[in-house]
Amino acid sequence: MTVRINGEQRELDGVTSVADVVRSLVEQAERGVAVALDGDVVPRSAWESTMLRDGARLEVLRAVQGG
Repeated sequence: MTVRINGEQRELDGVTSVADVVRSLVEQAERGVAVALDGDVVPRSAWESTMLRDGARLEVLRAVQGG
């Protein structure tokens, strides 16, 4: 399946959840991570149960501290 993650097209094997992608991108996803699927925010409580489909657009954003 082909999906776009943070603007980059990627090929994923099989059924993949939002949580799977977040774990592959962010070492510690406990705090400061937000996810949008096809323009809609996905609540953290739904990451495991939200499956990606072919052609999906996923944005994974991490808040960073600095100044």
